[in-house]
Formats: sequence, structure tokens, C-alpha cells
Amino acid sequence: MAAEPASKPGSDSFSSAINDGRTVEECQDMIQRSLRTPMVKFLKEHLEKSGCAIGDNFIKAVNCDKKISGGYVRGGGIMVCSNHMNIQDEVNQVVIHELIHAYDDCRAANLNWENCAHHACSEIRAGHLSGDCHYKRELLRGYMKIRGHEQDCVRRRVMKSVIANPFCSETAAKDAMEAVWDVCYNDTKPFDRAP
Repeated sequence: MAAEPASKPGSDSFSSAINDGRTVEECQDMIQRSLRTPMVKFLKEHLEKSGCAIGDNFIKAVNCDKKISGGYVRGGGIMVCSNHMNIQDEVNQVVIHELIHAYDDCRAANLNWENCAHHACSEIRAGHLSGDCHYKRELLRGYMKIRGHEQDCVRRRVMKSVIANPFCSETAAKDAMEAVWDVCYNDTKPFDRAP
């Protein structure tokens, strides 16, 4: 079953898997382990405090046709692409990243995933707050910049995701990202500061 709802814009995390990944069952077990990590517990708690409790089926493992790690779709929850996951840390990162999108969707009554600026803002927050762009992850991806790596990484990943939105051209994605960068990069809710 293809997991990508092509007609629904949302948030996608892009895969760096080097083999065929895990089975759906193995990935579902990894998701269950992820739910016990402090960061995931924290985000789930803040989703509930914001009035958006998530059910048992909110985060699910699926096989994906596209080369993505996972995604969030309003009303559909979070998908983790099992065939693109290799290790527990990858699953944890996808779950955290997508829970930040779910939190944004919950707290912003007017969030419109078809709006490039709204999408870019949530991607900036998820990239910055999730740890996606931690120095060691960037080194493992082959990016060796010493200074400014985190913001460069967030920008690169925001562009990749927003360009995949059928409502956003590359120019619109770049313009949207630049327009909202300062406000969204500095918005660390529900954290006191960037983790």
C-alpha cells in the first residue's frame, strides 16, 4: 500500500536509508520504543495539553513508494516509512519531527498546509527543534561545515520538503522560507528553548 497521499500537502521527512529498511512489523515495534523516549513523551504531553490527544493509531508504520522517511497529514496522523528505516534513532527522529508538525497543526487554528509560508514555518520549527540537524547527523550525511551547519541544514531540509508540496514552486518555497525564517526559527514552543 502506498502511504503518500499525493493530493494532500503536509510534511514529509526525507529518507537517507541505504537498504530495504525494516518490515512494517519491525518498524511498528520501533515506534512503540520511540513512544517511551523523553522527547516523544514530552511532545505527546504538550499535544494533549493543547487539546489534541493522539490515539493508539496516530503513528503508524507503512511502506512508502517515495524516498521519504515519513510524514504528517492532518486527520491522518503520522506515518513512518518502514522500508526507509534502518535503526531506532531514525524512527525516533521521524516521530519527533512529525509530532512537532502535529503540535503546530493543533495550536494554530488557521494553519493551511497549502500555504507555502505556513508549511515552511512548521518545517523550520521541526528541523530546528527535533534534532534533525544535529552536528553528528550532518556529519553522517556527509556535510562537514563547522560553523553555521545547523541553520544551513534546516534551510536545505525546509526547501526539500516545501518544494515537494504541490502548491509550492521552488521560488515560492524559497521566498516563503525567507519571509518567515526569523519568527519561526525563534519560536521554540512547547520547549523553553531549542533542545
